[in-house]
This record gives sequence, C-alpha cells and structure tokens, in this order.
Amino acid sequence: RSSDFGTSYTKLTLQPGVTTVIDNFYICPTNKRKIVLVSSSLSDRDQSLFLSTDEGATFQKQLVPFAVETLIFHPKEEDKVLAYSKESKLYVSSDLGKKWTLLQERVTKDHVFWAVSGVDADPDLVHIEAQDLGGGFRYVTCHVHNCSDSAPAASFPGPIDHSSLTVQDDYIFLKTTSTNRTKYYISYRRNEFVLMKLPKYALPKVRGAPAAPAALSASALGEKWGPAGGALARGCGTAGAVLSEGPVQGFVTFLILLSQVRGVKGVFLANQKTNGKVVTLITYNKGRDWDRLRPPSMDMNGKPTNCEPPDCHLHLHLRWADNPYVSGTVHTKDTAPGLIMGAGNLGSQLVEYKEEMYITSDCGHTWRQVRLQRPGAASPPGAPPAPAVVTPLPCRFSVDEGLTWSTHNFTSTSVFVDGLLSEPGDETLVMTVFGHISFRSDWELVKVDFRPSFSRPCGEDDYSAWHLSDLQGDRCIMGQQRSFRKRKPTSWCVKGKSFTSALESRVCRCRESDFLCDYGFERSPSSEPDANKCFANFWFNPLSPPDDCVVGQAYTSSLGYRKVVSNVCEGGVDPRQSPAQMQCPLAPPRGLQVSIRGRAVAVRPGEDVLFVVRQEQGDVLTTKYQVDLGDGFKATYVNLTLTEEPIRHRYESPGVYRVSVRAENTAGRDEALLFVQVNSPLQALHLEVVPVVGVNQEVNLTAVLLPLNPNLTVFYWWIGHSLQPLLSLENSVTTRFADTGDVRVTVQAACGNSVLQASKLVRVLDQFQVVPLQFSRDLDAHNPNTPEWREDVGLVVTRLLSKETSIPEELLVTVVKPGLPTVADLAVLLPPPGPTRKRSLTSDKRLLAIQQVLKAQKISFLLRGGVRVLVAMRDTDTDSQRLGGGGGYWAVAVLVVIGLFAVGVFILYKFKRQGRPEGQAKRPGRTVYAQMHNEKEQEMTSPVSHSQGVQSTIQGEGFIDVIPTRRLWVTPVP
Repeated sequence: RSSDFGTSYTKLTLQPGVTTVIDNFYICPTNKRKIVLVSSSLSDRDQSLFLSTDEGATFQKQLVPFAVETLIFHPKEEDKVLAYSKESKLYVSSDLGKKWTLLQERVTKDHVFWAVSGVDADPDLVHIEAQDLGGGFRYVTCHVHNCSDSAPAASFPGPIDHSSLTVQDDYIFLKTTSTNRTKYYISYRRNEFVLMKLPKYALPKVRGAPAAPAALSASALGEKWGPAGGALARGCGTAGAVLSEGPVQGFVTFLILLSQVRGVKGVFLANQKTNGKVVTLITYNKGRDWDRLRPPSMDMNGKPTNCEPPDCHLHLHLRWADNPYVSGTVHTKDTAPGLIMGAGNLGSQLVEYKEEMYITSDCGHTWRQVRLQRPGAASPPGAPPAPAVVTPLPCRFSVDEGLTWSTHNFTSTSVFVDGLLSEPGDETLVMTVFGHISFRSDWELVKVDFRPSFSRPCGEDDYSAWHLSDLQGDRCIMGQQRSFRKRKPTSWCVKGKSFTSALESRVCRCRESDFLCDYGFERSPSSEPDANKCFANFWFNPLSPPDDCVVGQAYTSSLGYRKVVSNVCEGGVDPRQSPAQMQCPLAPPRGLQVSIRGRAVAVRPGEDVLFVVRQEQGDVLTTKYQVDLGDGFKATYVNLTLTEEPIRHRYESPGVYRVSVRAENTAGRDEALLFVQVNSPLQALHLEVVPVVGVNQEVNLTAVLLPLNPNLTVFYWWIGHSLQPLLSLENSVTTRFADTGDVRVTVQAACGNSVLQASKLVRVLDQFQVVPLQFSRDLDAHNPNTPEWREDVGLVVTRLLSKETSIPEELLVTVVKPGLPTVADLAVLLPPPGPTRKRSLTSDKRLLAIQQVLKAQKISFLLRGGVRVLVAMRDTDTDSQRLGGGGGYWAVAVLVVIGLFAVGVFILYKFKRQGRPEGQAKRPGRTVYAQMHNEKEQEMTSPVSHSQGVQSTIQGEGFIDVIPTRRLWVTPVP
C-alpha cells in the first residue's frame, strides 16, 4: 500500500501467519476510502472479505457463506453492495459486506443493475435477469429490503433471451425469440416496453447504448439481404425506438462499431466493413451524415504522406485488439472537447497490426501523426507488433495538444511497459507506470510526477475560444452553434476542478440536414434528380395506420421525415409540415400467434400447460378469439391478447394435439395453429440386431422402446464410422454390410426433451453355419417377448450346447427370435484356421455333435415352477413341427420310401445286365463296381426336401441344407 503516489510502499498483513490470496478488490465509486478485498485461504472453508474504511490502512475480516464472483457497489449509497456468487445467486448487503441477504437465485451473470438515479423512483430497486423454474429467462425487478418476502415483480410480460437484458441510464433493452423470430424491445425512462421498429430485410444485432444519456437508442450491427445496404442511423423518442437506414449506399454488407467522442455532443466515430474492407467514418449529427477521416498531408518526420482521397484516408482502431501491446480504442475527454487521440493507419482500409498514432485538436478536421515510441520499435508489414520497449524509460508528453513533445528519462534501465495507472479523475498529475525489466523478472513500478512542470493554475487569459464545425465548415451542428474554451498552447498551467469547457451556444434555424428519413423511408442516391429526398421503401405503405391504432383515434401519416433526436433547431424548413390526419380504421387481426410459455411444444401428461396468445396487428377490443385445444376443450374469449393472461390446460393422455386459435372481427379474421406433443419421458431403449451376419445379407435393426410413443419418436441410426445419421420415424430399418469385420451400430431415440441411446456390435463374416432350433410348447406360455428375456434364453442354450459338445462358447451364438411360437437360430462360427487343422472335417464333426445331442434330447432347461423346456432342430420350411408333435414319424416314412426306391433301381440295373445279348460287346477297359466305404465319410449335397435336413449352411446369402450319410462310391476299374 502506498499513500504518497507510489514513492514508498508498506506491506499489508491481513492475517498474520496465514497465506492469503487476494482474488479481487473493489473501491467504492462514491467514497474511495472504502475498499473491499475478496480473498481465499487454505485454512478457511468459506470465502473471506476484508473491509476497509480508511483507504486500506486497516482491514476487518468478514467471512461470507458463499463464493463471491463479483461485487457491485451502489452508484449513490456507499454502504450498499450487491454480490453475485459462483452458484448464480444474488446477495445484498447494506453495511459494506458485514451482513448478507439472499435476493434471487438462478441469476444471469453481468445482467444485474442498480437503480439509476433520476430515472428509477426507488433508489433501492435492482434490475435482474433470472431463470424461472421452467427454464426460461425473465426480466424482474426487486427491492433490496423485501425481495425475499415477496415474489419479484415481472417487468416484462413474457420470457426473454438469455443474456439480453441491458439497463443503461434512461433505457432498458431486451430481446425475445419466438417461432424463429427475434424481436427487440426498449423502454425509455421506465415507461412501457415498445417493439423496436427495425428496417425490413436487415438483420440487426443490438450491442448496447454507448450514448444513452444523449438519447441514442442503440448501436447496431447488421447485414443487408439485398444489393443495396447502408449504415444505420439511430434514434429514440419517448414513444418508442426506430432504426432507419442512413445515406451510405451501394454496400453488400456492413459492420458498424461505434465510439462516442466525449465532450462534443452528437459526434461519433464508426468502423464500417464494406466489401471485406474496414474503413473509419465520422458523423457530426448523430448518424445522419457520415464522412471519411481526412488524412494528414505530412507525416511525423515532415515528409509528404502521398495519401489523397478518395483512394486513401485515415482509419482508426475503435476497440481493443487481442494483442495487449497494440493500441486500442480512441481516447477522448469531456474536459478536452475536440481532442481525439487514436491508433491506426493511412490507406484504403484499416490494417490490424499497424499502430501509428494520430491526434486531432479540432474534432477531426485536421490530423497529425505523432511518435510515441522509440525509433525502430515498429514492426515490418505483415508481422505482429513488437512490445513497447523503452531504453531507458523515456516519458514523452505534450502540453499543447500534441503540437510539440518533450522527453524525460525516469529510469536508468530498460523497462517493458505493461500499463499506466492514475487516480480517478482528470485533475491528477501523478501517474504510475508498471512493467518489468525482463520477461522473467518481477513487476517494476515507476512514479511519474508532472506537478513540478505546472506551477500555477490557469486564468482567463490562458484560454481561447474554439468554434465547432463539421468537415464542410458548417457551424450549425445539431441545430446550434457551439463554442468551447481551450487552453492556449503556450500556457503551462493547470485547469481547476470547476473548469467548464462549454463557452456559448446559439440555436440555428432548421434546414433539411436537420431531418432524416422516417421509418420505412430511404434517402435517394445523389445521382437521382431528387437527390437526398426521402421516398418510401417498396415494402412500406405510408398510409397504413400504426399497429397500436385504436378505433376512434386519429393518426398522422408520415411524409418521410423526422427530426434528428436531440436536434434543437427552430423555425426554418420543416419537411414534416402539413401531415395528413387520418382516422384509425377497424383493422382485421393480423400476426396472430399461439405459443406455450417456456417455448416448449413437448409436454408430459398431467403437466400444466400455459398457452399464450399474441396479436401483432389489428383491433383487439372488438375481436373474439375461438380457442380449440385439440382434446375436446373449446372456448371463446374477448380481450385475450389485451390482457395477455395465459390459458391454463392439462393433457392427460399422450398424443399429438392440434391447438387452433381463430381471431375474428367485422373487418376480417386470422388463425394460428400449434401442434403440441404430449408424451411420457422415455424409460428404456434396447437395440435388437443379429450379432452375426453374412456379407451383403439384409439385416433388420430394431429399437425396442419403453414406453412406445407412436408418431412422436424420431430414431437416429449411426452405422459403422459414419458421422451422418440415418433418420426414421419407424423403430426398425434394414441395411447390408459389404465388408467383413466388427461393425458398431448405435441408435438414439428422441421424444420431446427425452433422448436415450443404445449400441450393439455386429460381426460380419463371409462364411458360417446356421442350425434352426425350436423349443417345446411349454416355453410359449412363459415368453414375455422382451429383449432381455430373449438374450437370457439364448445364453442358456449356448452354454448347454457348449457343455455337451465341448465346442467353445465363443463359436456358438444362439439368437431367439421375437414373437410366437418361440424359435431360435444357432450360428456356428468357424474357428480361426490353424496350420494342421482341416476346416471342413472339423466343421462336420461340430455339426454332427450338435445334431446328436439335439436328437438325444440332452439340451433342456428348467423354468419357474419346474417346467422343463427341450431344445430340438426346427423344420426350416414350415416351422410347423414342434417337439412331440409327430414330425419324427414323417421323417422315418420318407427315409423308408427313398430306401425302397434305391433298392428297386439297383435290382433293375442287375436285371438288365443279365438280359444283355451275348454277341453285344462290352466297353473295353471299364468295369463298374459298387462299394460301401464305411471307413470314410465325405460331405455330399442332396436334392431332397428340407424336412430331411438337420442343419443349414449359410455362405453369403444362400442357405444350403446338408445331410451327412453313407456314401456310394463309383470307381473306374482298368
């Protein structure tokens, strides 16, 4: 702590023996003796505040039961403080942080504002953006003394967009988005919120009010939809806000960054992006007319700049760059009218990395380039700027508005300058420069004292008059001629705290330049015969009544002009004169909207739903509203949109309900529709897919959902590594896999705000075998037809078969199919090929083993109650044969018939050989023998029916029935 402008420092010991970390500190704006330090330490569970009322000479520790994020002092009362916690809660203290009271929960950070003196009736009022229980955000006001006892007052009838509330002086801004439409609202001096009338086909983004005290409503960024764009002119009156298009024409897109020139009313600087280039403009009449900045004719070395308009102008940075060593925004002071200092460059556009310094002392008429860093510190073109290195630290200062500069060395070593500090206010002559000697050293503080250079206060003879004018030399700006007092360049004196810069002003007669185009009108280009005249846009009808026009009242039809806000001209030309007075007609309802409070269109059964009906245009007093909520509830309302009272309803059954509102009066009618989804939250999702499939085989993917919400659920399918999902309204899709390997299949089911996900791994093989299985009839009575039950049965069958046949479980996959009767498929996988293993022989033995255990009825398991279920092979043709149903007798009969047929063929063949004539020659060298080879078994396909098969082989998509049997070999004999 230092109390002598940084000449000496004393170390503060807040907690002896305890390491204390200061997270932040705050100084009361109305009493700088009161300081609050926010700290945390390893020994304290709660966060601590250290309070001081003597400019930090002594501190008092105060524990707080919450984690402080930010503190906000009251703008007038020095002991009242708001605290925003890291849990998004807002607290208030009336004794400088000793006692805290909870005001509001779920508060949006940086969107809490104290009452504005002279505007809000209650100085203890707090403007808050908070989240309600439904998840939406609202603008509420709260009194610090009784906010916890009563519900906060809703100052805007409806939800607002997150982080959109801004309270600044006379104005309150907020934004709402509904049915994909964004609207901006403004309140002037706490009157009723009105909808901001924005130029059609422009997409503005309200950023705030840099000059709200001067009645500037908003600074806006926008993009045009058509080939002709332009700057935005801003204005606001007590009845509402209007943003209209300015005179700059011919730009495809534009981007405006505003900076108010302090000390001179109505003067602003703006950066505009046109065709990819950023240029700087200046206005002297609050945005009606804009001009480029004039470049200086000579540079800081006295050489010509060779920068001539219209190809070259001066451009300035209007916001802080990301690089902390690049000069940021322009600098202006209320006590120095007309003095502007900024960083930028000469050329056709603004270059980000350039940091040339320019100064004007006549409010932008003439500019001078100055050198505020040592030679050689500038960066080459295209490279980032170098830090401001001072060797040693020279202080360059000027007392004649930048005409001449003096240099003084305050240190003997090189210092990297990080910043400069001074006491609040413009009257101090002592500053502190902080930086570091090297990038690894501690900070260095350098005290800079200008008091010896200014030994006397300024007198009347030290000032001269300066008359404000625009770039064209016109002295009537904003309807008046103004002159200011400025200190003479040769006077080395100090201004007193009571100094006022304004000298005199005189009201001017009104001219056309004091008016701009009204809403819906646009100024004609300078090339047209009626140059600078305002004409109606194609989308605007000047004779149409305003939206709030009530039957029986009169309205004035605009002639296309309105006075610039804060312009004080009198008499002279008035293009608004003799406007037509018209009676408000009975307007039909237009722009009817129905929505659910909270912006949701999916609700749960039994949940309270609040329907809100709004009407943008048309009469509301004589309009009747017929409401049909889709479930049999019908009613007729009057003044429904006037009171904005919601319609409370509750749906008991899931489904899709068609909500309709029909507004009708004698002039016309309008209708609004809303489809409401009523569904229960999803509870379970299971993905059913065959775990083993063949290449290019059609596979069915099925999502089993609980509860089942038909026509309300959307399914997203991800197959393999694809990032693009397949969408379906059905719970099943079919697909094919072209390559072998493991494929991950994932499905998400979305119903309203509920989303579930399931995933399965599918093995794609080019060859494996399938054995169809069936179960005894007793299993159908116990089949709940759920995915988990089918998986459990499949695992039991696989385990039993592996145990009885000694086949590894990883080579057997049993898949129980959905539905009744209960059947299954056993997939027999081929083992990895070995160096001495014959795959075909091994496959035959596995299949034979499975056939034998199934025929022997060795595969069975018990159900609840002692019911035993047998597993057998299934007839793949009809699936009609069940265990114990007589199918085995039919198979025996078919085999007997085939045997008799073979014996008959053999006897007939022998008979023909014996009856051959003796003279018939035999075919030389060939004799036919029939032998039964019992010692060998080979695999042979048979064209017999499927009822004789015991297993099926699948290769790709083909199913082939296989029968192992004793072979008949036909061998040639020499």
